[in-house]
Amino acid sequence: MDLMKKIEQAAEVVQKHLTWQPEVAIILGTGLGSTGSSIENPVVIDYAAIPNFPLSTAEGHAGEIIAGTLAGKKVIGLSGRFHLYEGYSMEEVTFPVRVVKALGAHTLIVSNASGGLNPQYRAGDLVVITDHINLMGNNPLIGPNDDRLGERIPDMSEAYSRALVSLAEQAALEEQIKLQRGVYLGCTGPCLETPAEYRFMRIIGADLVGMSTVPEVIVAVHAGLKVLGFSVVTDECFPDCLQPLNLERIVRCAAEAEPKLTKLINRCLHLL
Repeated sequence: MDLMKKIEQAAEVVQKHLTWQPEVAIILGTGLGSTGSSIENPVVIDYAAIPNFPLSTAEGHAGEIIAGTLAGKKVIGLSGRFHLYEGYSMEEVTFPVRVVKALGAHTLIVSNASGGLNPQYRAGDLVVITDHINLMGNNPLIGPNDDRLGERIPDMSEAYSRALVSLAEQAALEEQIKLQRGVYLGCTGPCLETPAEYRFMRIIGADLVGMSTVPEVIVAVHAGLKVLGFSVVTDECFPDCLQPLNLERIVRCAAEAEPKLTKLINRCLHLL
């Protein structure tokens, strides 16, 4: 079965649960899934009930769609994402982005938990993503291109909408939320990086590092979606004073920052 057919099958099942067309899709990253509880009049669809959808196996990822109204906008929340380190292909990792585009969404908000490489960052900080670096050794657009999904070679000069970055900064000022700017670097994981790798990443211009987001954003741009990205800094990746970390601490830090991120996303939706 070709990719277009898989997308159509999944979108058809999701659309049967909805009486409206979503405007904005939100990918809720590690420890940020409960942001979906702010969605009003929610329709919840388990990923297992959607044809061709992978299943979330990562800690802190519920694995369900939560669709409804948030800040007056029709939204579809993806509570749980997929990662290359889980053994999924690039097509599977990015499949939900294709489906929300098919459902009618025009904007994608991505969020993630990340390591902070910038010495000005501290654990718990919120960062609006201005650009990314792909060190995953792969690209979701490799292979035959279906022109119905996007052009063969999409331009990535503005992968993260500058207008939406400015809107997020305005929203942060209005809500009195500290918001940093930064470049996100995506790698495959699942292990955390070595001190030498952190030094290298900083040298090439990265402020944040994580194991997601980059494939989804590439596909979003390919599909013609406007992208707004947020990171929650869950650990400080300073190579000369690294502290051993565990996933429980990362998830807890993301969850503690979640109320600020939820408030910020709400304000952004009001301003859209």
